[in-house]
Amino acid sequence: MKLESIRREYTRAELSKKNADKHPMHLFQRWMKEVLNLNKIDATSMSIVTNGADGFPDSRIVLLKSYNNEGFVFFTNYNSQKGQAIAENPKVSLHFFWPELERQVRISGIAEKTSIEESEAYFHSRPFESQVAAAVSDQSAEVPSRVYLEEKFDALKKELNGTNPERPKNWGGYLVRPVKFEFWQGRENRLHDRIVYELKDEDWIIKRLAP
Repeated sequence: MKLESIRREYTRAELSKKNADKHPMHLFQRWMKEVLNLNKIDATSMSIVTNGADGFPDSRIVLLKSYNNEGFVFFTNYNSQKGQAIAENPKVSLHFFWPELERQVRISGIAEKTSIEESEAYFHSRPFESQVAAAVSDQSAEVPSRVYLEEKFDALKKELNGTNPERPKNWGGYLVRPVKFEFWQGRENRLHDRIVYELKDEDWIIKRLAP
């Protein structure tokens, strides 16, 4: 099959400035609820883009763990590539893609570490094996083999004997405080709806973009 022949029409819904909420987080919450109602396990998957030290943007998938009017929270190893990039430049982008609803959301924001208390609470809410994996993984560092990781995992698991490991000091959460949202709703004939919210002096300015 030729790639250029793959296409489909988008007909599920529409988005206008009239039916968009005044606050972008309220519209995001409405869209998130709708995709969660579809029981899609990857509904909270989001791409986070950071600016690497080599000048290239880096994109990877992480899981959204909570959100409110302050922003979006995810957790990771602070020494990872993304953690080091955020330390150098906290300006990041988030991207949600929900093909079942023919929707995308793009968010630009500033990332900051969550409190130690929030990181502790989430770390110890994870399954035991996930806690052990975080404790033994020097994320983004080169390792000699898969066996090396599995041996470290098994050794710590045996040492802990069912007790929870301590949260590594270099593991925790980030809160991304948004300054811009773009909500994309697929439409027929590629005349997609794009509604943008931009933060200006603590007010959200709404505008429509051409597809």
